[in-house]
Amino acid sequence: MTLDDLKVFTGARQGIGGIELALRRITGLAQGEAGTVRITTGATTVRHFMSEAIVEFRFRHPRVSLEFLTASSSGGCFTALLEDHLDLAWVTISDPVPGIEQRPVMDLPWVLAMRSGEAYSDRTWIEVPELSGLRLIRLPEGSSSGGRLDTALGEVSLAANAGIADWDTALLLAELGVGHAIVPALPGWRLLGDGNVRLVPIRGLPPLTVGWAVRSWDALSPLSRTFAEAVSRNCRLRAAV
Repeated sequence: MTLDDLKVFTGARQGIGGIELALRRITGLAQGEAGTVRITTGATTVRHFMSEAIVEFRFRHPRVSLEFLTASSSGGCFTALLEDHLDLAWVTISDPVPGIEQRPVMDLPWVLAMRSGEAYSDRTWIEVPELSGLRLIRLPEGSSSGGRLDTALGEVSLAANAGIADWDTALLLAELGVGHAIVPALPGWRLLGDGNVRLVPIRGLPPLTVGWAVRSWDALSPLSRTFAEAVSRNCRLRAAV
């Protein structure tokens, strides 16, 4: 795409965004703050990032519907955002994507999860080279977080995989002693863990940045913006605890 093509594309997107915003505002006025906010995100996101915000939003806006479309990766969320005309996508923040604006909300540090009594469970932190030789429950290769982690661990010599699972399942398997797992520290988690599971921070791994993606912030409906702000605010509050 040439510079001229990019200018035409940007101008067209801004024009369409302005029309969308006007239509949304007219619809909102006609329906008296009724409507629908459509969100696409990964399988574990609602539980870990949105639960409190959903309850708050539904209480304040009882006539507004929240619709969720689950995707297996941030790439799938980007596609759904563009092709299915959704309002919001919660994603792993990536390199620029044509036609999409991304807004970081928080950085998630990586932790090593394991059952109490396993190697490194008595540590307060570990370095990346110390991961060498561990049998890890890996994150799916097609997931954004799994791809980022695989790249960051490219120089580490690991043992054979102990399995492949999403964040929640990997944490549960680690707690049951199946293997170690490297997962992002999610809002509300207590570092060093509770009970049978230990969560030890890993020094030297770049954090996983997550946040919102939209087609145009200027064209976002007031209700969609309110929901996005509620999620962002609740995430930061939980992270500060």
